[in-house]
This record gives sequence, C-alpha cells and structure tokens, in this order.
Amino acid sequence: QVQLVESGGGLVQAGGSLRLSCAASGRTFSNNAMAWFRQAPGKEREFVAAISWSGGSTNYADSVKGRFTISRDNSKNTVYLRMNSLKPEDTAVYYCAASRTTAQAMGVIGAYNYWGQGTQVTVSS
Repeated sequence: QVQLVESGGGLVQAGGSLRLSCAASGRTFSNNAMAWFRQAPGKEREFVAAISWSGGSTNYADSVKGRFTISRDNSKNTVYLRMNSLKPEDTAVYYCAASRTTAQAMGVIGAYNYWGQGTQVTVSS
C-alpha cells in the first residue's frame, strides 16, 4: 500500500521559513515525478512545485518562484519543499503528490496518482 506522509507544517510569521517533508512508502518513486500542491479554504487545490525523477528539472508556480525550493532524496524516497519569505497568502494545506507514470516535473493535478493527507501551513501577518 502506497503512503505519502507530510510533515513540517505549522504556524510562522510573515517573512519566516518552513521546510516540508514528504516520505513515501509502499513503492519507490525514484523514476517518477513528485510535487507539492496546496489548497486554501474556499479555493481549489493549486500547483506549487514539481520535480523530475532525477531532481534535474523543477517547475514552480509563478506565485512561489524565487521563494520556494523543491528537492528530493531518492535514497530516502522523500521530497522536500523549502519555503522562504512566507506570506499570509501562502496559508493553506500543503499536499505531497507522486506520479505513477510521469518522470517529468508536471504542474497539473492529473499527472499525479498518489496523494498525502496534507499538512497545514499558517502564515500570520
């Protein structure tokens, strides 16, 4: 059974930083893309960042470019999201996602087959 477990969320002041982690179990994703999405109250789930199977290619939403960094450690079957210069509008539940078939850093929800339960990130002003 595949599981993605996020950790690292919490409450932080505007301008602060957090690092999210997502540990996968049940199968290896070393040949597959992984990504982060987020969903704020009353809004649809939106793309944040994606990383290719090797980590050699990344893709970011315009709203987080220059502030967030996605990375992965295939030896640990884990993907990370470093978030700097956080803003109140970054407040959301952050979800980790993994693709069963796609190796490239796709920014669309439909490319991902496995999802974590989410971790809350709250940025106070």
